[in-house]
Amino acid sequence: MKKFAVILAGCGVYDGAEIHEAVLTLLAIDKQGAAYQCFAPDIDQAHVVNHLNGEESAETRNVLVESARISRGNILRLSDYTPEPYEGLIIPGGFGAAKNLCDWAFKGDECMINPHVEKAIRSTFEAGKPIGAMCIAPVILAKLFQGTNLTTGQDPASGGFIEKMGNTYTHTTHGEVVIDHENKLFTTPCYMLDARISEIEAGTANIVKEMLKVM
Repeated sequence: MKKFAVILAGCGVYDGAEIHEAVLTLLAIDKQGAAYQCFAPDIDQAHVVNHLNGEESAETRNVLVESARISRGNILRLSDYTPEPYEGLIIPGGFGAAKNLCDWAFKGDECMINPHVEKAIRSTFEAGKPIGAMCIAPVILAKLFQGTNLTTGQDPASGGFIEKMGNTYTHTTHGEVVIDHENKLFTTPCYMLDARISEIEAGTANIVKEMLKVM
């Protein structure tokens, strides 16, 4: 059975992994006959956002601990990740991808990637295995690689960043997957577009389907 590694960035769209995208990714993997193992960096979140009113909360939360809410406790530290047991790596979106896995949300062009995230992605890439990213998570790939073809939908800010980093930005709509065949990179916009949950399901199903073809 083919197995995905899934990197989560916390729990909640504004400060962690987007829950719909994360859960529907796991569902798509399972429905298409594959397995998964969730990972997250064992670090504090950049900040905590009250998802009821959108205001920042004066508290600290851990990305690994919060991600365990989505994975029902079955999660490993990203620092322990190696690509050998897995056929592919996939990263759901949410602001946590741009705040915890990297700091693009705060620093833009000068952003840095969390070292464990970078190591996981680069080791998977060097092993010749496919990497998927959805929503805002493709900015991580744009920072790490040049000459790739990526999408975040139709967003000028992230699209401009992707191009400035030396990559091609492809405009997409709901459910579409941009496939960089040479680099085995797969991206889809999800909630970077105004979307219904059924449209998110289509995007997660399609990116998993396309990744499985090369796994």
